[in-house]
Amino acid sequence: MTQPLTAPAPTAVHLGESEVPFVDMGGGNLLRVLQVHEKESLWIVENVFQAGFEVMTHRHTGPVWGYTKSGAWKYKEYEYVNRADSFLYEPANSVHTLQCIEDNTRVWFHMYGMNLNLDAEGNVVSVTDGAGSLAFYLALCEEQGLGRPPVIVG
Repeated sequence: MTQPLTAPAPTAVHLGESEVPFVDMGGGNLLRVLQVHEKESLWIVENVFQAGFEVMTHRHTGPVWGYTKSGAWKYKEYEYVNRADSFLYEPANSVHTLQCIEDNTRVWFHMYGMNLNLDAEGNVVSVTDGAGSLAFYLALCEEQGLGRPPVIVG
């Protein structure tokens, strides 16, 4: 359905660097959730990983876009390394294991759908999605005395 020309136009939303803090997930690995839109299954996060950090093997149910701002990381299953200023596209149903290979690796991910976390036999053992990531992030914000940041939620 098209919006009538007389309806007010939606406005852009801006978040400054300091408005949405990073939280420590342990080991100096950081997370901030920038946006979650549950109806669209959209979630946008930024991470700072330390060398040796690994995300369990997972399969995405939707596409993912990643942009590396600093440092280096790779997927265990591939030869290439994502370095500063590199861009990555992951199609839905891709399977991989993220491994960080340099300290202070900063990566921004724009995701749709869920991560189905897999065991060594490929069985789903847990699910990560935008709503769960937001709840985890907000709980860590509270625990770390950061209040409730203005994450864009729709």
